[in-house]
Amino acid sequence: MKKAVVALIGIWYLLAFIAAKPFLPYPHLVLIHLFETLAEGTLLQHFLISSFRIVAATIAAAIPAVMLGLWTGRSPKADKVVSPLAYVMYPIPKVALLPVIMLFLGLGNLSKIFLISLIIFFQLYFVVRDAARAIDKRYLDSVRSLDATRKDLLVHVVIPAVLPSFFTALRISTGTATAVLFLAETFATTSGLGYLIMDSWARMDYLDMYTAMVALSILASLLFGLFSFLDKILCPQNHEAGKI
Repeated sequence: MKKAVVALIGIWYLLAFIAAKPFLPYPHLVLIHLFETLAEGTLLQHFLISSFRIVAATIAAAIPAVMLGLWTGRSPKADKVVSPLAYVMYPIPKVALLPVIMLFLGLGNLSKIFLISLIIFFQLYFVVRDAARAIDKRYLDSVRSLDATRKDLLVHVVIPAVLPSFFTALRISTGTATAVLFLAETFATTSGLGYLIMDSWARMDYLDMYTAMVALSILASLLFGLFSFLDKILCPQNHEAGKI
C-alpha cells in the first residue's frame, strides 16, 4: 500500500515536471493547500457533506440488498419473481435518470442519496444472493439435525457464510459510489467535493481543484479501509485461512 502511494506521487511529480503547466501543480503544493483549506474550514464542510451523502446512500442500499439477497438466495420461488426484475433493471443507465429523480425528490441531499443507493443496490444484491445460494446443503443439514430453527440457520450458517462476499461487494461498490457522488454533486448544487472540483475548474483555481480531488480520494479510501477493517473483525476465519 505504502509503495503504491509513493509510486503514484512519484509519477505525479514526473508528469508535473514534464508538463510544467499551471494546470498540473506539484503534489507538495496541493498538500500544503489541503492543510490550509482544512484550517479555513471550507474544505472540511464540503468533505463532511459528501461523506454524509455517500454513507447514507451505502446504508440505504445495503439494508434492502442484504434482506432481499438472503431471501431470494435461499428461496427459489422468490428468486424466480425478483431476479428477472433485477436483471431487467440493472443494465438501465440509472445515471441518466438524475434529472427525473431531481424533479421528484428535489435538488437537495435526498435525490443524490437515492441515485447512489439505486446504483450500488444491484451490485450488493446480486453478490449477496449468489453467496446465499452457494451455501453447501450439507452445512444446513448438519445444523438442522440439531433441531435448529430457521432463525438458527440464518444466524449461525447463512449470514456468516455470506458476510465475506458482502464486504467484498461493499469494497467494490465504494468506487462506483464515489464516481456517482461526483456526478450527482455537479448538478444543481453548491456543496460537496464534486461541486468544489467543477467550480474550481471553472475558476481555473487548479490548487483548489486538485485539493478537492485528493479529498474525494481520501474519502473513498477511508470507506474502503473501513469495510476491510470490518471484514477482518467479523470474518476472522477467512483472513486466518489466507495466511496458511
